[in-house]
Amino acid sequence: MRMPRPYSQDLRNRVVASVAGGRSCRVTATIFSVSVATVVRWSQRFQMTGSAAALAMGGRRPHRLADKREWLLARIAEKPDLTLRAIRAELAADGVKVSYGAGWAFFAREGITFKKTRLAKLTGRVAVRGWPGRHPGRDGTGCAGFARAVAAQDGGADPSMPRGWPLLARARRSGAAASR
Repeated sequence: MRMPRPYSQDLRNRVVASVAGGRSCRVTATIFSVSVATVVRWSQRFQMTGSAAALAMGGRRPHRLADKREWLLARIAEKPDLTLRAIRAELAADGVKVSYGAGWAFFAREGITFKKTRLAKLTGRVAVRGWPGRHPGRDGTGCAGFARAVAAQDGGADPSMPRGWPLLARARRSGAAASR
């Protein structure tokens, strides 16, 4: 697949010369097989700048967070459990407005992720593969493997607990009412 490219400078010059010679934009567009809007645009550019040359195409734009890189990396090193939403709020307070995607792309380029499971947030544990209700983990054990992993982490929690919730198992062992 070929990428689009600008029309040749020769064509642009001939179109502008045709309009400057007295032809209408519609007639010129028909003669040179380009759109009327293109003829108008090239003629206006020629009148304003003296040239109908193509504008620059492509290239990379600098990332919005490029100048905040050191601060962001230091902030993550200082407090690694920050969420992307919290970082965006801090940036907004500092006067830097960035989208969620821009923040995500910056941290992805730096190799930093924010993936946390609901279970890890609730219990303070490291995330375990095979979250219940999701597709099975790489080992193929799915929910049963998750319950066994939680039981091993929790020091013998009941693996038959519904959906593998260790909080319920802890509450049951301690006699406290389970609250959600």
